[in-house]
Amino acid sequence: MDSLKRKLQDAIWIGKALFDRNKVSGSSANLSFLHEGNIYITGSGTCFGRLTEDDFAVTSMDGQHLSGIKPSKELPLHRILYENKPNVKAVIHTHSFYSTLWSCLKHGNERDIMPEYTPYLKMRIGTIGLIPYGKPGSEALFRHFGERVNHSDGYMLQNHGPVVGGEDLMSAFFNLEELEESARIAWELRNADARLIGEALQTKM
Repeated sequence: MDSLKRKLQDAIWIGKALFDRNKVSGSSANLSFLHEGNIYITGSGTCFGRLTEDDFAVTSMDGQHLSGIKPSKELPLHRILYENKPNVKAVIHTHSFYSTLWSCLKHGNERDIMPEYTPYLKMRIGTIGLIPYGKPGSEALFRHFGERVNHSDGYMLQNHGPVVGGEDLMSAFFNLEELEESARIAWELRNADARLIGEALQTKM
């Protein structure tokens, strides 16, 4: 139980840290971790800013609700990642601002949509794949995720937001932070490129 207690404390801290720094809003995010063969996942409608131990549902690996409140409707995303990536023991899904912006763009290589401006994203996670759009909580979204989960190491749901895993909760948190920072850098440099192109055109006129 001490191990479970520590995991719950980490999950609650992560939720509040993300909420306090505007990486999540309202009840739009979910996180989970594995413990003794079961999935502990934030409940439907819970807010990261005020999570308690009572805000977690417990399900089996096949999705059967075992105890606690109603699990997040996006539980299947977490299950797919656990089933396909044995090294993943915790998953975080948010709608963080820059990652969501980047997920709305068109990308040539959908198996790895993040430019490698710094080495840290590749060092921490690897490739970031784009998952085709499906309505949140829909079978279409889960199908798209299942079809592409093995193509990349981390993910952006198109027009929706990031999904990342880690070997534990803190690793998943660090991975999410690195992805969001990489998306911010990519977005700023994209805008810088646009300004430079505009300035170059003006000098030719």
